[in-house]
Amino acid sequence: MPLKSLLFSASLIFLNPAFSMAYVGPGLGAGTITVLLGILGSIFVAIFAFLWYPFKRLIKKVKKLHDDQKKTNSVE
Repeated sequence: MPLKSLLFSASLIFLNPAFSMAYVGPGLGAGTITVLLGILGSIFVAIFAFLWYPFKRLIKKVKKLHDDQKKTNSVE
């Protein structure tokens, strides 16, 4: 039996709902949604932190340079 037909027949058996006999109740459904939202939220926070903190440092540096220029211009 070729590999493609074996995989196809195995997928038909595993995807048939009569064989699964599984019940996804409201508790399991809500838990799954919560876990997915937690994973997506942590990915978003990691990307935000990775981009925000260097940008924040750049803003501080630009403000400091701007303040230093004001001080040197006011002295002269």
